[in-house]
Amino acid sequence: MSASATDTKSQKVKGTKIGIVESDHADKTRKVVVSFQAKHPKYGKYLRKRTVLHVHDENNESKTGDRVEVVPSRPYSKTKTWALHRIVESGPGA
Repeated sequence: MSASATDTKSQKVKGTKIGIVESDHADKTRKVVVSFQAKHPKYGKYLRKRTVLHVHDENNESKTGDRVEVVPSRPYSKTKTWALHRIVESGPGA
């Protein structure tokens, strides 16, 4: 039974994204940048793109520069529909 318990614990939560905290100025809110590459439909060149997510951080745990994992959640406000799942790696200066 312990093997199945560890398997379920290590599974990735569905719909998660990993990004870097860009701003931690607001209380309980973080701006997280998720960078990715997308292929141009006509020319086939890979372009760097990014998405900025507003993330709910209940305990103000994350700081600017941290690599975090976020999960979709209920809407906390008009633009804030993501929640902090865990801090993957602390940023510089921590």
